[in-house]
Amino acid sequence: MMAAGGITRWSTVLVSILLLLGCVCSCNQSTRPKAGVPEQRGKIKAVVVTGGHGFEKEPFFAVFDGCDDVEYTEARQQNHSEIFEDVSGWDYDVIVLYNMTQEISPKRRDNFVKLLDRGVGLVALHHCIGAFQGWGEYRKIIGGKYYLKEMTEEGVVHSKSTYKHDLDITVHVESPRHPITRDMKDFAIHDEAYKKSAFEKDNLVLLTTNHPASDKPLCWVRRYGKAKVCYLQLGHGPEAYANKNYRRLVSRAIRWCAGRLDEN
Repeated sequence: MMAAGGITRWSTVLVSILLLLGCVCSCNQSTRPKAGVPEQRGKIKAVVVTGGHGFEKEPFFAVFDGCDDVEYTEARQQNHSEIFEDVSGWDYDVIVLYNMTQEISPKRRDNFVKLLDRGVGLVALHHCIGAFQGWGEYRKIIGGKYYLKEMTEEGVVHSKSTYKHDLDITVHVESPRHPITRDMKDFAIHDEAYKKSAFEKDNLVLLTTNHPASDKPLCWVRRYGKAKVCYLQLGHGPEAYANKNYRRLVSRAIRWCAGRLDEN
C-alpha cells in the first residue's frame, strides 16, 4: 500500500502530464488546416501567353494586377509557341492563354501536354479558342474551337465561325454552385460574341447567353490529364476588362485551376 505522501506526488505528476498533452493537442489543432479549406502555399505563379492577336495591354493586365494572390509573367510569343520548346525548368502553377498563334511543333505539343499531365492548370481566354488551328488535340484540351475557315475534322464539316464587336450581352449563371461562379448573379457586359464554334460534349458549362449573335456557352470547365481547365469566351476590350464580374471570373478561374478554391 502506497503512503499518502506518495499518492499526492504521483497525482501531481499525472496532472502535469495531462496538462502537457492537452497543450500539444491544442497546438497541433491550431496549426492544422481546417477541413475543406485549401492550404495556402504563397502566391500563385501564372504565365500569361500572348501573341497572334492585338489587344490593349495596359487595361488587360490591370485585370491581373487586381489579384493580390497571383504573381504573373507575360510570355509574348514571337515564334508562335516557343514557351513550350523546353519545359524542364517549368516554375508556373497556371498557364493563362490569351494568344491566337498557330504554329506548334510536335515537340512543343508533347511538352504542353506533359505540363497538363503534371497538373499545371490552364485558363483559356477569349480569342485563344482560335489558336493552333492545325492541332486537333487543342480543341479537346480547352473544350472548344473557333474555325478561322471551313474545315473538316474527324469526318465532320465545320463552317467558318463568326464574330461581332460592341455588343451588350446578358450573361446567365448556369452553374451557381461551382467555385468559379458561386454566389454570382446574372450580369451584363459590353463585349464581342463568337458564333458557330464547336464544343466538347463533356464540358461543364458555367455561363450561357441567349444573344442571337453568340453561341450559347460562354464559360466552361473540364479536365485534361491531371489539369483543371477553364475557358472563358468573354474579354475583348477595355470595357470588358473593367467589368467587375469579368475580373472576378478571371481571378477565380486562376485560383480554381491552381487548386486554391474550396470545392465544397
